[in-house]
Amino acid sequence: MELKPFYQIAIPHEDIKEGKFTLDTFAADLWSVYQNKGPEDYRNPQLFWERTYLTKGLSDLIEIARKRLIEGTGDAVIQLQTPFGGGKTHSLIALYHKAHEWGANVVVLDGTAFDAKEVILWEELERQLTGKVSLLRGEVSPGKMKLSELLEEKAPVLILIDELLEYMVKAAGVVVGETTLADQTLAFIHELTEVAKSTDRVLLVMTLPSSILEHYSEKAEEYFQKLQKIVGRSQKVFTPVQDEEVHDVIRTRLFKRINEAEAEAVVKAVVDYLDNEGLIPEGLTAYQYRQRFLRSYPFQPEVIDVLYHRWGSLPKFQRTRGVLRLLSIVVHSLMGRDVPFIRLSDFDLSVKTLRDELIDIIGESRYYSVLDADILSPNSGAKKVDKMVGESYEHYRIGTRAATTIFMYSFSGGEVKGATTKEIKLSCADTRYSSSIVGDAILYLKDNLLYLHYRDGRYYFSLEPSLNKLVVDEMNNVSDEQIGEVEYELLKGQLKGKHFKVYLWPTKPSDVPDNDPNLKLVVLREHDKEKVLQILQSYGGTERVYKNTLIFLVPRETERASFNRLVRRYLAWKTIEERTKRGSLELTSEQKEDVKENLKRAREDIVQKIAELYRVILLPARGGYEELDLGMKPVGVKKTIEELVYEKLKDEGKLVEKIAPIVIEMKYLDGKEYVSTKALYESFLRTPGMPLLKGKSVLVEAIKEGVGEGRFGWGYLSGEEVTCEYLGKKPTVTLEDNEVIVRKDYCEELKARAKSEAEAIAEAGSSAVAQQEAIAGSEAGATPREWKPPEVKRGQTVLLPAQEKAEEKAEAQGGIGEVHLRLAFGPGTGGLADLVRALKLLKTKFERVTIEIKAEEGSMTDMEYENLLETFKQLQIEVEELRKG
Repeated sequence: MELKPFYQIAIPHEDIKEGKFTLDTFAADLWSVYQNKGPEDYRNPQLFWERTYLTKGLSDLIEIARKRLIEGTGDAVIQLQTPFGGGKTHSLIALYHKAHEWGANVVVLDGTAFDAKEVILWEELERQLTGKVSLLRGEVSPGKMKLSELLEEKAPVLILIDELLEYMVKAAGVVVGETTLADQTLAFIHELTEVAKSTDRVLLVMTLPSSILEHYSEKAEEYFQKLQKIVGRSQKVFTPVQDEEVHDVIRTRLFKRINEAEAEAVVKAVVDYLDNEGLIPEGLTAYQYRQRFLRSYPFQPEVIDVLYHRWGSLPKFQRTRGVLRLLSIVVHSLMGRDVPFIRLSDFDLSVKTLRDELIDIIGESRYYSVLDADILSPNSGAKKVDKMVGESYEHYRIGTRAATTIFMYSFSGGEVKGATTKEIKLSCADTRYSSSIVGDAILYLKDNLLYLHYRDGRYYFSLEPSLNKLVVDEMNNVSDEQIGEVEYELLKGQLKGKHFKVYLWPTKPSDVPDNDPNLKLVVLREHDKEKVLQILQSYGGTERVYKNTLIFLVPRETERASFNRLVRRYLAWKTIEERTKRGSLELTSEQKEDVKENLKRAREDIVQKIAELYRVILLPARGGYEELDLGMKPVGVKKTIEELVYEKLKDEGKLVEKIAPIVIEMKYLDGKEYVSTKALYESFLRTPGMPLLKGKSVLVEAIKEGVGEGRFGWGYLSGEEVTCEYLGKKPTVTLEDNEVIVRKDYCEELKARAKSEAEAIAEAGSSAVAQQEAIAGSEAGATPREWKPPEVKRGQTVLLPAQEKAEEKAEAQGGIGEVHLRLAFGPGTGGLADLVRALKLLKTKFERVTIEIKAEEGSMTDMEYENLLETFKQLQIEVEELRKG
């Protein structure tokens, strides 16, 4: 439900609406009315009664005056005694206009208007009744007989005496014989009260202040007591305005008409909201509060309560008159705004006339600075809080409204000052948002305002600086070097080297090594593109090799100012705590707890903010580097910056913990027969843009898994000769120079060729043995028998049985009869085909051929040795182990 603006329901008087009133408009002046001067609202009877609410006290007072002046019955002496600005003078003016309606003579004696050296009250009384002074002339009180003679002649007579005490104070300075005019005036008042009581249709109405706060001196107090004693014998005391009638007085004076039905609709909607939010004031039901609200609309009841009771207890505040003056300014300032009812939070303190009036009542001009620092200036704490509560609520100015409410609650002549959280929420109530938003704003205000205090559950403003003001002062003393030290320590705590080798704030490229294949996180204090490229491309005086092992972390410079401010705040709270412990700063126990809590929170803030500052990752790429942003760290997440960087790189696919074998097959073997495993590993380390490997084992495991799955083979490279040793079974991968992975089809081709060559060797060996046995058997004339190899000692060359015969034959033919060669092989089995051809040649020339394998100057694992024997076995070659170890 959209609520109508108050000024469309409660229609202000034209002078209020148009702002044509002056602050004197509400300062009723009896003497000015008598002289037909001053605001027309008081001079013109018709306007006066239109804008006057007849309170019960005023109605009773008029009725007593009517009976006394017309019927000659009732009380003859009435004293009006109310607080300053409580409606005394207004009541006298009401009697003045009524007396004229009744045809009575009216005498007006105003103590503030007369110069006691020139005007004597009894002479002025005669002048106003007769136009001359003769019967009552003189500085000595005339006595009851003369007074009675005059009043009887001019009855009915209404005598109105306002501000008598002020006249008395002035008259005390006028010497009359051995007395003063003040003494004579006391005698006159005594005589006048007696005559009024004894004279038919004469009414004396006087005003006296109700509080010594309005008196001027000890002498004034003395006269006040004497006057009270004199008039007390015959007075009837009236209070024109009761507390519960103030609302009606104000509404009548400020608004010419109110649509009660529409007002009731607004009040019902607001009270329903307040009831749902739990904001109905203590001790009242929702129904009772609604009735109060209906009576005070368009003002929220708290507006009038705070002004009338709290501000009204201040020495300079004139109760009803002061409330009217303030509220007329407020109403005018809100014309045209979307305000359904007027709350304390609607008081626009930026309006100069309102601000001046309030500070004049407070009596302390230094509050101009307080308002400027905490509420009014663009950089004030309240304006910052307006934004802190969230973009969706910024236009409601909740921070400014809450601070304004606290300010209005902060002043009182009594002991209770300030507002509770509930009172602030009540005065900021708005059906368009939850009161919890106001609660958030209050906490933000507590942390950001310089003169806001909190004690005994109440928030209030004071001229004394708050802890926040001390913090601001200490913040100004923090140096850039101190900020740098905190920043460095924070980073150290966030970068423990769990995932990377960390190099914090290097000054030159050589500070970051280039002989280490592990991933390195290089943290720079500034996003310096030139420095990033220098470190990325060079190491000392040479070009950097392992470029793709570098990860740069640099700050997001837009967060720098915010981070620096938070560090200054943290160091400021820390300094305040240290000063408190040393005893150089005295704080209350409540403030000490605030310091402790704020220091803890400030520490949490900078830990959070360092992650929001250092959030830009730079990765090597072709032609330079690419940028990744970690984003804002979610509040409450306990991960370190290093962990956030690692997870970001992993999530973005920039860093891999595992490589799928199919990736190697499709990406790195596509179109190639084989690839060096070491070269592949080096390419990951050297080539910008390649995936970052968590470690060497990532590639090792991927190769083992791929070979085991039969996606590609694994073998050796010797010269230009490639062998494929494993396919379908996991090898031991070391990523050494001679290791290769082999495309599957090419691996199968190599293995088939190797098998064919091995079979050829085996066939050649079998033919040679059979031939030698046949020769030996024919020469001996015996049946051929199975040949058994002789016992072979370590280092001994093994000769086939036909070898001796071949030697004799060779000698007989005049050629080489024996060949004894020791062949040395490098790693791998490259050139096997050529070796087989050589063995075939030997087989054609010699009848007996044996092969000894002796491998030295190296090592192999037990598993590799077992694989070697298994290989010979698969080739159907018998092996006698001569030695291993």
